Amino acid sequence: MFRKYAWFAIPFALASVVLYTGCNASNSNPPQAAGPDKGKDSKAAEVKKDDEHAHKPGAHGGIIVEIGRDNYHAEAVFEKGGTLRLNTLGKDEARVQEVEAQTVAAYVKPEGGTEASSILLKPAPQPGDKPGMTSQFVGQLPAEMVGKAVEVTIPSMTIAGERFRLGFKSASEAHADSGMPPGASGEEAKDLYLKPGGIYTEADIKANGNMTAAQKFKGIVSNHNAKPKPGQKICPISMTQANPKFTWIVGGKPYEFCCPPCVDEFVKTAKNNPEEILPPEKYVKQQQ
Repeated sequence: MFRKYAWFAIPFALASVVLYTGCNASNSNPPQAAGPDKGKDSKAAEVKKDDEHAHKPGAHGGIIVEIGRDNYHAEAVFEKGGTLRLNTLGKDEARVQEVEAQTVAAYVKPEGGTEASSILLKPAPQPGDKPGMTSQFVGQLPAEMVGKAVEVTIPSMTIAGERFRLGFKSASEAHADSGMPPGASGEEAKDLYLKPGGIYTEADIKANGNMTAAQKFKGIVSNHNAKPKPGQKICPISMTQANPKFTWIVGGKPYEFCCPPCVDEFVKTAKNNPEEILPPEKYVKQQQ
């Protein structure tokens, strides 16, 4: 039954991030003349499909946001208490990118909502940042939105003299349009996780802390990468790159997943159709 989910993997990777891109956003300030190859590169970027690019989870557990058709990136980290940190990165996501120190206006609204509140992301230079530059911005979410799924839009951020527009969501939507069932909750979740069945044993329940996946992984952000490299572990359900933070013991063996809803689905299978469960080492991206 796992193979039928594989075709969902491609749209998973970037569904957690909603991007708005644009250089020199003001219509009264048209783009400056580019070098001889910039127009060609820009044209190539336009025809590049969004689902052909996948990002690794952020170094701080945040959401990687593409800026300017992959010119730059940022990592958005939502902390407990409502603090939002935005760390600016280069084209290579592993490189810290200094940008002009500036106060950035951002607009936040509940996911799916229509009314937004404005907040300010202020420069918070990190050690090593040059005077007048910063690689980090910090702001505070409105009190009524703390701990909830939100959408953030930044109309204008200046990087290397150019203005960019970007946006992102705090919660992953990897399974929102996949047709997969929602995560188990309430009594259903307790029955699923706290009652043995099939190859899911009492010992497994104890090893997993006598709790549900939603309880154990509460607060951990899912980052779906639909293009795992050969040799990397993959989620048995979505076939996206597995995250060791989402490890669950089944049949006395550790399995890695991309998010809690996939753990739900796997445990159901282990209890109802255990013959479909493969050893953990089989869930690895193969050479194509």
